[in-house]
Amino acid sequence: MTATTDTRPVVATSHSHTSPMRESLILGGRAIREAIRTPDSLFPTMFIPLFFLVVNVGQAARIFPSNGTPFLEGQNYGAFQLPASLLLAASFGSAALYLVEEIEGGYFDKLRAAPISRMSLVLGRLYAEFVKTGVVAAVMVLLALVFGIRIRSGVLGFVVLILMVALWAMVFSGFMQLIALKTRSAAATQGASMIFFPLLFLTPNFVPREQLTRPMEIAATFNPVTYVMEGARSLILEGFDGPALTKAFAVVGLSMAAMLALSVRMVNTYD
Repeated sequence: MTATTDTRPVVATSHSHTSPMRESLILGGRAIREAIRTPDSLFPTMFIPLFFLVVNVGQAARIFPSNGTPFLEGQNYGAFQLPASLLLAASFGSAALYLVEEIEGGYFDKLRAAPISRMSLVLGRLYAEFVKTGVVAAVMVLLALVFGIRIRSGVLGFVVLILMVALWAMVFSGFMQLIALKTRSAAATQGASMIFFPLLFLTPNFVPREQLTRPMEIAATFNPVTYVMEGARSLILEGFDGPALTKAFAVVGLSMAAMLALSVRMVNTYD
């Protein structure tokens, strides 16, 4: 009788000399170095959201003047539009496409065979997306300050705003990684990323939610992106609005938890 050998990779996390957090940070550092080596990849992340900001403000600013529009809280229309552009920037993560490359090249199989946790494999590139989006969002807000937009919640609100947008980028990129793991196809993953655009426009993007038509208001209410946008907008226009921020971070936290649970399950059943 010939003995059979199980060739599936075994992850011996109990024998690892590093914690899952350190493992994921190491993988995240590698992903950040990749981004630094290809700085031109950041151009769409910055240019396209700023382009939409300029176009949207240019089209509607005269309709909503600062002095006669209560929901602007005395600011210009660009302040109302800025959160939409920040969330658009958060949707340009490249983690899923890099993951497809690793799958196709066999490197992902090597990572799965290494004595590291499954959570580390999921979080590694998402940390890089957090850092990248945080930097891009900070630059965009600083540019907005030059054009007269003010963060009503001050310096602390600026930090909370950047944190919220960067965490949402992790959530979005994490769901794209799920699609990459499922399809193992760059084309399918790239196409799936387009789902964000309908979600972004099914929000109170141009006016507050109470001014939308009833069907659009219902769609916006069931759209989780709405609450992240409203939370970010409150920091810019109003200050620290407890209910708005609670809803925004609740959406981010619940989405993050669901994404991580599904991702770990997907990695465990990858074969």
